[in-house]
Amino acid sequence: MQTMHYKFMQEAIRQAKRGLRQGGIPIGSVLVKDGKIIGRGHNKRMQKKSAILHAEMDCLENTGRLKARDYKKCVIYSTLSPCDMCTGAILLYKIPVVVIGENKTFKGPEGYSRKRGVKIINLNMQECKDMMRDFIHKNPRLWNEDIGK
Repeated sequence: MQTMHYKFMQEAIRQAKRGLRQGGIPIGSVLVKDGKIIGRGHNKRMQKKSAILHAEMDCLENTGRLKARDYKKCVIYSTLSPCDMCTGAILLYKIPVVVIGENKTFKGPEGYSRKRGVKIINLNMQECKDMMRDFIHKNPRLWNEDIGK
């Protein structure tokens, strides 16, 4: 199972790098159902001048509409621990598993998610940490804007 998590996280990392190449914040996400990627996204706050297009939100938007029972069969992958807003969407759609690349740079409400029955798996990937560290070092203003400081 861990091998599969790393495989899907690699696609989330590709999404994060795509966002970075576009001038955005390097956070990526994929939605997986029955072992297949059904949605991809990356943070587009800068590119679209959006207040809400975090990677997970973009991923869910790009997935399109699903039936409630389908979301319950999904796993969402994110290179960074989901924030309050993205966690709200995950809880709303009852996505049961969230796999994160890392939560050292930023830790969303993981405890609350667990209390609500969501399984959180932290892969603690150095590649994700390095990507965020490098971005924050080069773009502290954008990072602080994104996390509300």
